[in-house]
Amino acid sequence: MSSMPSSFERRDRTSSLIQEEPFFGKGLFADESNFEMRFVEKYERITDIVEALRVLGMRVVLTSGSFDIIHEGHSMYLEAARKFGDFLIVGLDSDEKIRLRKGRNRPAVPEMERLRMVTHQRGVGLVTLKQTEHPRWSLIEAVRPDVLVATADTYKPDEITELQKNYCGRVEVLERMATVSTSARLRRIQLGISDMGEGGSAGIPEAGVPESQSTGKPC
Repeated sequence: MSSMPSSFERRDRTSSLIQEEPFFGKGLFADESNFEMRFVEKYERITDIVEALRVLGMRVVLTSGSFDIIHEGHSMYLEAARKFGDFLIVGLDSDEKIRLRKGRNRPAVPEMERLRMVTHQRGVGLVTLKQTEHPRWSLIEAVRPDVLVATADTYKPDEITELQKNYCGRVEVLERMATVSTSARLRRIQLGISDMGEGGSAGIPEAGVPESQSTGKPC
């Protein structure tokens, strides 16, 4: 049975990662999306990257969502999340995970395209997939973020308490930022209704949901 690596061994591995991993070269801080570098599928590698980021003195932020049909609300949400730290990691629900939750006609955009679109958003440092076979909170455990960002209906109060005690520094809850959800927009498309109102103004609120109400996920 192999023993856990010592703190010295972890520190040595982290130093080697910073020196040898292209991720910590120009690609990490470049304006370009660098998708092949920023998409990290294995959670074990994400853990190593986070350890290296902390050696560099960076505060890590984690958030998750479907991000199906990227819209202004998504961009605003990700920008707000990024402000809580120095490096933003985004976990995207896989196609199968979304289908199980929202039905066979979702997502509208396949996972690889959604991943690429999120890397194009300003301030996103790394993206990964959340698969159906992943245990609950496995990505949070792999990252152990300084700040976990979520929307109002993501976690119950007792879950937030548990997360802050065992998995992250703190949980920040953001308000809903989209005037129309992706689901509502898809319904409007199916009905042949445009988002554009009179005079060319967009953003008709979803029926029964005030624009300022803090509900719903960023997807």
